[in-house]
Amino acid sequence: MSIVVTARDLARYYTVSRGAFSGHATLKALDGASFSIERGKTLAVVGESGCGKSTLARLITMIETPTAGSLNIAGQEIVGASPAALRALRSRVQIVFQNPYGSLNPRQKIGHALEEPLLVNTTMSAKERSEKARAMMASVGLRPEHYDRYPHMFSGGQRQRIAIARALMLDPELLVLDEPVSALDVSIQAQVLNLLADLQERLNLAYLFISHDLSVVRHIADDVMVMYLGRAVEQGTRAQIFDNPQHPYTKALLSATPQPDPERKRERIVLTGELPSPLKPPSGCTFHPRCPWAFEPCPRINPALLAHDGSLVACHAVNPPEPSMKAA
Repeated sequence: MSIVVTARDLARYYTVSRGAFSGHATLKALDGASFSIERGKTLAVVGESGCGKSTLARLITMIETPTAGSLNIAGQEIVGASPAALRALRSRVQIVFQNPYGSLNPRQKIGHALEEPLLVNTTMSAKERSEKARAMMASVGLRPEHYDRYPHMFSGGQRQRIAIARALMLDPELLVLDEPVSALDVSIQAQVLNLLADLQERLNLAYLFISHDLSVVRHIADDVMVMYLGRAVEQGTRAQIFDNPQHPYTKALLSATPQPDPERKRERIVLTGELPSPLKPPSGCTFHPRCPWAFEPCPRINPALLAHDGSLVACHAVNPPEPSMKAA
């Protein structure tokens, strides 16, 4: 399988004003993410609010440029690419947002909304645009009469189907799905997730699936990246992350996930303290103030993401630092 996107040490920093007398601070919204996604595969990115998930989505969709690192999409390096090269690549990566109603123009009929990407980016005739829009509507489970209706005339699930159809109009290779089902009822969530799985199989799409709902991630992901305060703390396959989690943060997230089996007991891990400010992250391992496993090197040394038992884990308790680092 061909790799659609590869990121190496991808970072995005912002300069934030702290007031007239305090100068500026650097907010490290994303601080060194590395991964690759193949066609037909799904990488899920999970973590609390503020961990860098949405920043990562903006970088992958080329809405923003990376501060550091490398980002290669469809064989083209994004960092330093010309505006013309970026314009050509944007059609190959599309995004589906959390709120389908907010991403649709309330004054634009659905048919016109679907045709608009073709009007802007291709030389198709009006007839060809209409035919492709109607075919795409059918592929996501919408009926022909929906073509001339407005967004307010649809349910939430139907609107998300419309958003998915619009994202697919330019035949992208990668879809960035930013909390695509979190605003939907549970029964509708299952329908949309099954639709996404079917489209991925038929079109051989790569997905970057951003979510805080681990039960949804378990259903759709092939690989999982767990993020905390801008950095990946654990990466692995779905089976490795869910069946054999290594990092204490991953264990805590999984312990809070509801279980459909009432007979199955799981010990709840409650994290103490609040999520630190990204403007003033803790020294060493940023998770150590909330970690039940924290010990001497954690406040001083930021752990690297290293292989352990089939996963990549950034934790001194899992991958102890070298003796020379302990003594530093």
